[in-house]
Amino acid sequence: MQNNANEVAATTKVEQSPSNFKVILNEFRKDKVAVVSLILAVFIILAAFIGSMMFNVGGATEVNILDRYMAPGTGGYILGTDEGGRDMFKYLFFAARNSITIGISVALIIEFVGVVLGTISGYFGGWIDAVIMRLVDFWMIIPSLLVIIVLVTIIPQYNVITIILIMAAFYWMTTTRLMRSLVLSEARSEYVMASKTSGTSNFKIMFAGVLPNISSLIITDLTLTIASSIGIETALSFLGFGLPMETPSLGTLIGYASNPDLIFNRWWVWFPAVLVLLTLSLSINFVGQALRRAADSRQRRG
Repeated sequence: MQNNANEVAATTKVEQSPSNFKVILNEFRKDKVAVVSLILAVFIILAAFIGSMMFNVGGATEVNILDRYMAPGTGGYILGTDEGGRDMFKYLFFAARNSITIGISVALIIEFVGVVLGTISGYFGGWIDAVIMRLVDFWMIIPSLLVIIVLVTIIPQYNVITIILIMAAFYWMTTTRLMRSLVLSEARSEYVMASKTSGTSNFKIMFAGVLPNISSLIITDLTLTIASSIGIETALSFLGFGLPMETPSLGTLIGYASNPDLIFNRWWVWFPAVLVLLTLSLSINFVGQALRRAADSRQRRG
């Protein structure tokens, strides 16, 4: 009778513990802002990539001085033209695509490095943990923004891939620390101890046992890292230390706002890029916050 009661209690507990997907779904059902944000973020990302495939990059960046600074809706230009007579509507698609590509690529590299190093550091502890954390501490005291500006200045020819690698090289430390703290607590749990006792390899425990249990937190961190990476790239391009001016990006378009005459008299050159950036960044952040609440709820449920 006692065994039957325990089995029923265990079964009930399993049934009452929803999956990660259900917890996330329930959180989004309660948060309408997160739902709208998710729709907007997906729409902007898809529009950027699909739109850039529909238009020829040569046509979007082609200079036509005769159509210089045409207002939106005139001459067949939906969003007007810039000082080179480039179609801002087409140009915006390529700018958004490049910025989003950089943001997602940087975030994926950061997350990969952070998860691997953080997992190894938190799981093994001891001298391995000490070495990795000292490396993180050293890297964090480096003025990353200043070093990035110097690297971009001294590199003769740089492009999207160069910017991705440079940014990823200086922004992986926070994720590493986060993953280390998460794995540190998981490494002392009963299921890890049981796996070690049964002779399961450390690699399998780390990447098949521990990581799936913190996957929701990894996804949350990845989402927020994408938003911050897009913002950093935009800031660098705005300051003139990101992508070259001839390469479309949201930052290079917003950089036109540094000209007082363009701020008010030629607002269509920079304002659409600001609108896309703010909408995308806020949407991703709201989605990330919803995922974080879902992860916290999952942890409280056990």
